[in-house]
Amino acid sequence: MIEVSTVPEVGSVGVGTNVDRTTYLSQLLSLRSPLTNSLSWLQAVRDRAAAHIPELAIPSTREEEWRFTDLSSLVEIELQAIAGQPSAIAQSDIEPFFLPEAPVRLVFVNGVYVPELSAFAHLPKSVFVGDLAAATAAGLTEPILAHLATQPGAEETFTTLNTASFTNIAVVSVPRNQAVETPIHILFVSTEGQGAAITHPRCLAIVGSNSSVTLIEDYVTTSDNVYFTNSVTEIWLEANAQVNHTRTQRDSQAAFHIGKTAVTQARDARYTGTAINLGAALARHNLEVYQTGEQTETTLNGLSYLQGQQVADTHSLISYTKPHGTSNQVHKCIVDDKAHAVFNGKIFVPQFAQLTDARQLSQNLLLSEKARVDTKPQLEITADNVKCAHGATVSQLENDEIFYLQSRGIDQAQAIKLLTYAFAYEMIERIPIASLQESLLQRIA
Repeated sequence: MIEVSTVPEVGSVGVGTNVDRTTYLSQLLSLRSPLTNSLSWLQAVRDRAAAHIPELAIPSTREEEWRFTDLSSLVEIELQAIAGQPSAIAQSDIEPFFLPEAPVRLVFVNGVYVPELSAFAHLPKSVFVGDLAAATAAGLTEPILAHLATQPGAEETFTTLNTASFTNIAVVSVPRNQAVETPIHILFVSTEGQGAAITHPRCLAIVGSNSSVTLIEDYVTTSDNVYFTNSVTEIWLEANAQVNHTRTQRDSQAAFHIGKTAVTQARDARYTGTAINLGAALARHNLEVYQTGEQTETTLNGLSYLQGQQVADTHSLISYTKPHGTSNQVHKCIVDDKAHAVFNGKIFVPQFAQLTDARQLSQNLLLSEKARVDTKPQLEITADNVKCAHGATVSQLENDEIFYLQSRGIDQAQAIKLLTYAFAYEMIERIPIASLQESLLQRIA
């Protein structure tokens, strides 16, 4: 159990409500573990990020990008570093999270890579999937250095903290002209520990020109503990590459989860991202897509299902830099009890990104009178020859729909569940893995 003091102490971090957020961030940095000697070539990357930490602070609601999401409850937690070895866990403990359709699997337990639980069946020889040590042995040092922490937005507070603190990375490298038929499952498991631990999961995917791959990034837990997951995923698509990426967050209802997904698309590249948020007391997902080539296509699907006093915040950005780009984004929130959902979707179309076609829709369903949603679809357009549209809806279940189901012999409670299920199903069915669809729908049902 975590011990959280309610009495301010001099020199302590994470106690009281007036804790200095710059000091707290620096203390989080002090919890980082060193790199192993074999990975010392990445030390410069970590050190550059660490040098910026004194200039940053944990965001507050006075900042526009965080005005609806209060991190005070995180700042009051006394976090601790994880051990260098994975927690003892049996395969049977996490087998319910395995995906039969994905025989290629990387497993990290409390931030530590566990090769014994990972699997690489049916993986083409030219495709690499593994951790940093294996990537180094495979001669991927140069491409990792060329891509790691080089996308725009790397200076954001929690992204910087991750870059300064990571000790390992899930690496996926697909060479050009390679279609990977087998989905790749990257599983991050949080287990019960002695206190509130902080982990910094990191993923790096580099997909060569004319190649395609399906990635499943999955955050799960076997405990009800308080912990903090600070994740970053970087995906690079070269010319005419195609990536179908599903990100699920099923953390403990007492946990904190802040994640960043950064995607760069070269000419003719196609990216489909589906983000499902079900867990954590407080969750934030920053999703940033940069279309750096002409005729790129981006499809973003999102669903947040919240109960109790959960808070889930999704901030997305689609940035065009070339003509003839297209994007289609649909984000849904289902909010019950006293939960709070936030969606801020920004589409940036500068003058030189002519002939852009961008669509964005935020749909929100409130299941109780005290549920809350703040939604802000946002277009910033300076180009004059574009087709862009955005919209937002906030509603409750229609009494007529509930009455219609009751007239067919379904009681009111089941009618509400059925309508809620149908609202969520539109997003879940877009996940390309049937077993994962079923698992998520069972949890929602």
